[in-house]
Amino acid sequence: MPQKTLVVVVGPTAIGKTALAIQLAQLYQSEIISADSRQFFKEMHIGTAKPSAEELAQAPHHFINSHTVKTLFSTGDFEVEALELISDLFKKQDILIMVGGSGLYIDAICNGLDDLPEIDLNIREQLNKKLEDEGIESIKNQLEELDPEYYAKVDQANPQRMIRGLEIVLSTGRKLSSLLTANKKERAFKIIKIGLNTDRALLYQRINHRVDLMMEAGLLAEVKSLLPLRQYNALNTVGYSELFNYLDGLTDLPSAVAMIKQNTRRFAKRQLTWFRRDKSTIWFEPNQIDEITDYIENELKV
Repeated sequence: MPQKTLVVVVGPTAIGKTALAIQLAQLYQSEIISADSRQFFKEMHIGTAKPSAEELAQAPHHFINSHTVKTLFSTGDFEVEALELISDLFKKQDILIMVGGSGLYIDAICNGLDDLPEIDLNIREQLNKKLEDEGIESIKNQLEELDPEYYAKVDQANPQRMIRGLEIVLSTGRKLSSLLTANKKERAFKIIKIGLNTDRALLYQRINHRVDLMMEAGLLAEVKSLLPLRQYNALNTVGYSELFNYLDGLTDLPSAVAMIKQNTRRFAKRQLTWFRRDKSTIWFEPNQIDEITDYIENELKV
């Protein structure tokens, strides 16, 4: 019986992960599981760089438009739901493709999450109030002071994850970074990890161009339509926060767009820092399709 294999495609935003995942899904007549923490949400489209309708039609996708921003969908929830889906899909095929730039969600499937201690819900409430009253910068500054290691790798545009780090240290006195022990849980399937990257100047050029395309596609109108939902944590993210600031009159539009580009470049740098720590990931340029498929074929024989 052939071994069940999950091919995982990772890398920074705008590098071309979606295109590669679709090519691999078509090659292996497989399905794609998204591990992008923003593409889950059905209300957010342009700013999350979701696959287009044409791309979605080229291969079956899962965890795209699967949840609403009104519902908290945690990394732990994703681990449970995605593993259940993977188990079901492996009943009819031997190879599946997982793709995404959210390192914690990738790790949840490949390695499993650590069992974290119970936290004081009053502290969570206080931190949420602090976020509401003082903004995300106050949360960033406190996390950087109390757990600089976790701060260095967390998505700093995601207040929910930063609050998670703060509530752990404030509730237990122990840093979340010290509790993420990476005790790997055994999975019932083989995992092959492909990383995509390129020259930094070229990557940043791709990021800037993508932001321009998003604006041309109507990102500002999308953000305006989401004003009634802006209190939900999912919308406190790059591409949305900056335009909310513009709509609030805190900046002009060119400055907001420039800030989206800058914050996205910073996010890409953090993504690479996260993914590079995993020595089992083999890195390629986005256009090295033949080399990537040769590598996968060789790994499938092992």
